[in-house]
Amino acid sequence: MKKITTYLWKYKLPFLFAIISMVISVALDMLSPQLTRHIVDDVILDGQIEKLTPMLLGILCVGAGRFIFQYTKEFTFDVTGSKIAAKIRQDLFNHIQSLSPEFFDRTGTGELMSRIKDDVDRIWDGLTYVGMLLIEVAVHASIILFCMFSLNWRLAILPAICMGITAAIAIFMENKLDAVYEAISEENASLNTVAEENLAGVRTVKAFAREKYEIGKFLSHNQRYYDLNMQQSKLFVKYHPYLSMITKLLPILILLIGGRLVMADEMSLGDLSAFIQYSMNIVWPMEMLGWLTNSLSCALASNRRIRKIYQEKPVITDPDTPVILPRVKGKITFSHVSFHKADKHLILNDISFTVEPGKTIGIMGATGAGKSSLVYLMQRLYDATDGAVLLDDVNVKDLSLKQLRSSISLVMQDVFLFSDTIMENVKLGQKSHLSYAAVRDAATRAKANSFIEKMDKQYDTVIGERGVGLSGGQKQRITIARALAKKKPILVLDDSTSALDMETEQSIHETLRALPDTTKIIIGHRISAVRHADEIIILENGRIAERGSHQSLLAKKGLYYQTYLAQYGKPKEEITA
Repeated sequence: MKKITTYLWKYKLPFLFAIISMVISVALDMLSPQLTRHIVDDVILDGQIEKLTPMLLGILCVGAGRFIFQYTKEFTFDVTGSKIAAKIRQDLFNHIQSLSPEFFDRTGTGELMSRIKDDVDRIWDGLTYVGMLLIEVAVHASIILFCMFSLNWRLAILPAICMGITAAIAIFMENKLDAVYEAISEENASLNTVAEENLAGVRTVKAFAREKYEIGKFLSHNQRYYDLNMQQSKLFVKYHPYLSMITKLLPILILLIGGRLVMADEMSLGDLSAFIQYSMNIVWPMEMLGWLTNSLSCALASNRRIRKIYQEKPVITDPDTPVILPRVKGKITFSHVSFHKADKHLILNDISFTVEPGKTIGIMGATGAGKSSLVYLMQRLYDATDGAVLLDDVNVKDLSLKQLRSSISLVMQDVFLFSDTIMENVKLGQKSHLSYAAVRDAATRAKANSFIEKMDKQYDTVIGERGVGLSGGQKQRITIARALAKKKPILVLDDSTSALDMETEQSIHETLRALPDTTKIIIGHRISAVRHADEIIILENGRIAERGSHQSLLAKKGLYYQTYLAQYGKPKEEITA
């Protein structure tokens, strides 16, 4: 992760301009007590009336100058801070996108949303409004103390001591608040996760009448979040009165002690008037210290959490010198492949098969047999624990991820559609290359045009999040159209026709058989999905239990035969062996 100072250095000139504007604004503000001092001593006490007009004009100019430089300061801080926050958010999102699937296996969506949105917003706040005020407090307090010591060094000791006490209280409070902010952020991530899961699965919740249970789960996290925020408030309320007491007592003490000095002719009445004004001005930085410490603690805690994300490194990366295939033919080879994840649970064990370019392999097996894992290994979403996966006789670990993954058109069993038009969903990944005619052709081959062209806006129809409003079969046909439109050398269908009627499914498989230059991997539970494949593999407990053609597997009367009986009843007379 880039340090915050790196981002600040990139925008050093705008920040320098903003700080100079701030210093000028504060310096002008410090002129007002000096003008007041001269009005009291020279005009009121000495009767030099001719000085009144210049003094009043000076006060007017100070006000105008402060308005101009305060505006330029705040505008520059806000614009620059917004640019830095946008860059931090972009860099964080890019880093998250680079991480391997195993990271997402153990990290909730709600947590990542909190990091990208809430934590970056707090850093943004820390760099702009809070950061600006912290610098202003330091500049303000330094100039005021200088002016006070210039007027009367003995009287200036009192506000200097008060400033030291308030700074100590602020630091102590920041240390107390630090741990609380960590807990608040973690609970905020949990709360986001619960909310995101329930909103995404609201139909499932309602279907199982789980509203009461889910509301209770949300309320428990919400209560925890409330309790932590109350703990934060109690800490703030506990120490803030001390700061308020100091700021209220300081002007009174200055007036009492300064009055005695005036009576003893050790300072003029004008000096005392200016000193009281300065003491009123120094109250503001003291009062702000508590609130600023609170907000700064929040920003620092957010920065630490984002740094934890940056400590995660992608497990799957490009090789240093990747092999670039001149043309991907589509030959796929699994050579003694075994695979397990971090929990050491064995998913695949000694898998070997080869699919020649343009051929079709069907893969069947019970749920959890490892069918989808074959696709993950082929795409290098995960790496095989043992053995090798090859594309055109080259180990996929030696290929660039871009060439490998862009050579595969994939239709997953977990259909995902974006909240966009049907056209944009089909063109996904190739928006600048696919024409309307190509999209319509792909939809026709996927048997999706029949329902798309009945819609009012046809291909410009906006579908809801994850395809809300479409049936399961309609969503599957759109994702099949998306894969067909890419026209890649390898096509993978992972149980992607399960929601289709038999007639539509057979029509789509006829379309697939009409792709002689495309290597096809068809994963399914239905015999009808794989029966026309050149070779069919049956997985059981992560191993290849049976393999062969449709006819030969039926003749073996093993697992495939039992599946056939379960789906179709007694086989036809053609199976006699």
